[in-house]
Amino acid sequence: MINCGTGYSSLAYLEKFPIDILKIDISFVQGVTTDKHAAAITSAIIAMAKELQFLIVAEGVEIDGQRQFLSQHNCEEGQGYLFSKPLPANEFEKLLVSDITY
Repeated sequence: MINCGTGYSSLAYLEKFPIDILKIDISFVQGVTTDKHAAAITSAIIAMAKELQFLIVAEGVEIDGQRQFLSQHNCEEGQGYLFSKPLPANEFEKLLVSDITY
């Protein structure tokens, strides 16, 4: 048995705190193209966040298949090596003004 939604990961926090952004952990994002359970959990997280009108950010997007999955499920934001490696502030500024879209 798994006790879902208790302790620090409790879903009750979604109602108790003024949350407007929900981040999907890399552990789910990594498996969306290869693991049906990761895909199901990730799509459920996205659907729930949409219903709660949260901005959704997917962490650890590394391949285009992950980006496509997230896009098809209406995840608006992603971060990870597919988009850029970690950058110093001045290089990040150049990236922001470059108008690159995915």
